[in-house]
Order: sequence, then structure tokens, then C-alpha cells
Amino acid sequence: MTGGSRALAAGLALSLAGCVSPPALDRAVIEYDKATNDVLAKQLLLNIARAHQHQPLHFTGVSNIAATFNFQLNAGATPALTGPTGSLLTPVFGGSLSENPTISIVPIEGEEFTRRLLTPFQESKLTMLLRQGVDVDLLLRLLAGELRLSGGDQAGIHRNLPADADGYRVFRQAVLHLSSIQDRHRLFVEPLLFERSWTLPADALPADQLAALEKNYQVTFDPARKQLTLTKREVGRIVLTNYDPATLSNEERMRLQQEAEQGADNDVSVDIRPGFPGGEWPLHGVFRLRSFHNVLNFVGQTLGDMPEYSVARHPATPEVRENPVETLALTVGDEPDDDPSVRLGDRYYSLRPETGYQWNREGFRLLCQIFQMTMTQFAQSGAPVITISK
Repeated sequence: MTGGSRALAAGLALSLAGCVSPPALDRAVIEYDKATNDVLAKQLLLNIARAHQHQPLHFTGVSNIAATFNFQLNAGATPALTGPTGSLLTPVFGGSLSENPTISIVPIEGEEFTRRLLTPFQESKLTMLLRQGVDVDLLLRLLAGELRLSGGDQAGIHRNLPADADGYRVFRQAVLHLSSIQDRHRLFVEPLLFERSWTLPADALPADQLAALEKNYQVTFDPARKQLTLTKREVGRIVLTNYDPATLSNEERMRLQQEAEQGADNDVSVDIRPGFPGGEWPLHGVFRLRSFHNVLNFVGQTLGDMPEYSVARHPATPEVRENPVETLALTVGDEPDDDPSVRLGDRYYSLRPETGYQWNREGFRLLCQIFQMTMTQFAQSGAPVITISK
């Protein structure tokens, strides 16, 4: 091969490498992403199916994907078919691509299972989703296990459980009422901001301690009484309201905070007052959030043992856009009905197809997002790690 032929072959080889490797890498990354998302969706459906069939729930997570790509190119030349005369050479190129992915799969069990699946959701996760514009009725129908109202004729515990006919009706009506307020853009999801004050004798603190306190407190000196007043601004619990909590007095906000502090970390306060949008039906109490395990159990049980049913809106609630019967409607049959679907035993479980507003798909997308919000770094010690090398 002449020097010019070798240069041509090297240039074409480099060009071929640049054209082959990036598209291959792009396809691999996209396919891994699709596969991981598909596994998550099918795991959720599978565990709903297990709950429907009264089987234990179990999750497995992909903790690591490491893929090695090997690109090999070769080039050469061979005499052209020019007969007994001539010395024309024809370049010959070849190449190969190999992929060697290693995928580590970790079962979610032990402390990880307890923390992610059995621990009730805290108010911070619910408020984070509400501030992103998630439908409040869809979110509460999934996450809230009960509504505890205080004051009025409906004071008591109202469970989000179809078997509790009266409690379920009030719960459904309450979340639908909040949805009507949200539709009017008058549902506030705000923390309580308030000030706490302490009064001390002026000579109780030396100068160095007083200087240190001034970094975190507002210090006011009363020379007549020789007293110091320490004031600190604090951020309290979240409250669902139909008014701006900032319009309340500091004493009223502190009272709401003290009331909220009496509840658990998975309690979300609600205070719907007269005189504001939605005030035709005042509500005061807390929504108690449940665990992700209980969310899946609830959806699974509604497929058979405890089906949901239609609940009309409260007489004081205006028309709302959506009030579906099921929180998350799935089909169970001999054939898959829609994608995603999963098979357990001889039954297929699929999202129920629908027209118009895609409540079921939005609900399932929200369920996937909620599960992702329980994600922590996989602790591989103590759990069997399955490594698959292709």
C-alpha cells in the first residue's frame, strides 16, 4: 500500500469511528433509561396485584449500571480486479462494537424497607407536591388515610376507607371541596410564620452572652423596667387554608402552631374559614397521611374486597371538573388492557384506558413520583446484591 493509500485508509477509519460510537452510546443510554422506567412502573403494578391477591409486597431496586463499550476498527487494502496489468489498490474497512453492561440489583428489605415503605409520609412531601400544582383531591385520595375534624356536627375521624360508609363519604366530600378551592386558585399551602418572645431581667445576661444572642434574636431593652425582650421569628407547620395565613395576628398563628404541634409528623392541618372562597363549608382538623405500603394496599383492595363507589359533592361545594369513582382505576383480566401491564398468576393488571382528562395516567404518574420521593441511597450491606453481567 502506498503512503497515500495508507493515509486515506487511516482517515476513513477515524471518520468511521466518529460516526459509529456516539450514536451507539446515545441509543444505549436511552434504552437503559426506558428499561429502568419500565421496571419501576411494572413493579408498582405488580405490588398492587400482590395486594389484591393478599400476597406480601416486595421491591427490588437497581443500585448501579456500569456499561463498557468496545469499538474496534480495522483497515487494509487489496488489489483491484484489473486483470494482469495495473497496480490499483482497493481499501477494505471493517469494524465491530461490543457492549458489556453490569447491573447491580438490591432487594429493598430490612431498615430500608421500613424507612421507604412502612414509614408514614411527612407533611413536607405532600406540600412539595401541592406547590408543583398536583391536584389536591388526587393527592389526598392516595396519601391520606383519614380526616380528623374538630368542631361542628361532623367532628370525628373520617377514614378514607369504602367500608366506613359515613367516614368515606365525608372524606371524599372534603377533598373535593378543597379541589374546588384549588380550582379557584385560592388554596394556600403555607407554613405558619410567627414570633416568639421572652422577657429577662437586664442584668441576667453578661455583655458577651448578650452579643451572641443578638445574632439570632431581636433584643429590645426597656430602661424603665430594666428588662430585655428577646424576639425570634420561627417557621412552623404547614396549614391548608382558603386565606393567606400572613393576614392573621401573631397570636392566632401561634395558636394554630400549638394546635399543629399536638399532632404527629404525618398530620397536615386544614383550616377552611367562612368569609373566604370555599368558606360555605368550614373545615378544621388534620389529614393523617399513610405509608406507601398502605397506599398500595388501598389501591389493591379496591380492586376486589373493598371497591370504591360514587360520592356526590357536598351541597356547599360548587361544580368541579373531576370526581372519578376510583382513586386509581385498573383492569384485571385474561389479557393486558393497556400499557403498562403486568401478569401475576393467570391475571393481567393494566391501567384502565380513558378518554378526556387522563385521571388514571396522572394518578399512576403521581404514584411513581411519590415512590421516587422515598428514594434513599441503597444500603448494600446486609442485603444480597444480584449482579448481572451481560
